[in-house]
Amino acid sequence: MQYAHITGWGKAVPPASLTNDDLATFMETSDEWIKSRTGISKRNISHVNTSVLASVAAKHALAAAGIDGSELDLIILATASPDTLIPNIASTVQANIGATCGAFDINAACSGFLYGVGLASSLIKSGQNKKVLIIGAERLSFYLDWSRRETAVLFGDGAGAVVLEAREEAGGVLGYELNNDPEGREILKSNFGSQMDRLDSSSLDFYIQFNGQEIFKRAIQGMGSLSTKVLEKCAIDKDDVDWVIPHQANERIIDTLVSRMKIPKEKAIVNIENYGNTSAATIPIAICDALDKGLIKPGQTILSCAFGAGLTSAALLFKWGERITPVNKSDAKVPECEQTALELIKPAVDYFFKKAEQEGR
Repeated sequence: MQYAHITGWGKAVPPASLTNDDLATFMETSDEWIKSRTGISKRNISHVNTSVLASVAAKHALAAAGIDGSELDLIILATASPDTLIPNIASTVQANIGATCGAFDINAACSGFLYGVGLASSLIKSGQNKKVLIIGAERLSFYLDWSRRETAVLFGDGAGAVVLEAREEAGGVLGYELNNDPEGREILKSNFGSQMDRLDSSSLDFYIQFNGQEIFKRAIQGMGSLSTKVLEKCAIDKDDVDWVIPHQANERIIDTLVSRMKIPKEKAIVNIENYGNTSAATIPIAICDALDKGLIKPGQTILSCAFGAGLTSAALLFKWGERITPVNKSDAKVPECEQTALELIKPAVDYFFKKAEQEGR
């Protein structure tokens, strides 16, 4: 039997950083208000397309695995903010890394990366594939109405990627669970899509909308129930989990989740302070940061869980292999940006605040 092991990892973060103090220059908020409610201190704003971030993360993951893009059997790219709907941007990444394999996008929102890893592990275990690249990449700043504080303070841009490879030794992905709660479709959404009236200019005013209280409640329920289910399926006790890498949506959600699961907070890897919510990219970025800090050790058991619009949820249990350092390193990087984050978002800020004034908000 083949087992799906993570052998490579990489991330890409735009250079322009938007701090809470920056946000306070054009909206009624403060660093203390945002940090105490979300755990976020700053987030990154991209000046390049999502596919550029995804390609840089992919190149780092391939180098870390010590393989070339031409060796891949499949590319799965999780995103809710692609450059283009047609064609998919997995094909753009494919061209950028020299791959000649199947490639497709999936949209499971913030759960997308775990959906992709779960699918890839099944393909590897079945013998269909040997080497699969899974990427989570987002440019969520594209969807933000900067006059709406409830969403404008939460999201950031970035990408992360892993390589899954077939190995004969037991370990790697032990099990996963996926679910969707369609009753919650309307509490986290953006109206961008073919339902828009292309002849009505107001249709261009799409933005992320959500009900924070409902999301908080359903997120904890969704992630908690699937995490318990995957642990039971794999016959592993929660006390034997070394690390929990949850989706980084809100530090309060993470705290409540691990508390209800009776897992020590010290076992939760949390990096939302520096990135905000990067949706499908949060978990692979957190994996990279944990490895950079030396937190993940060979043979450790890791539980990861996520929730997102849909309302999707996912949980995945995996055992880390022996290698915790890259085989090679890539010199790929996100292009330099000549503007500050505030300068990048100014046209959108001006537009949406003018619109809010016209609507009397």
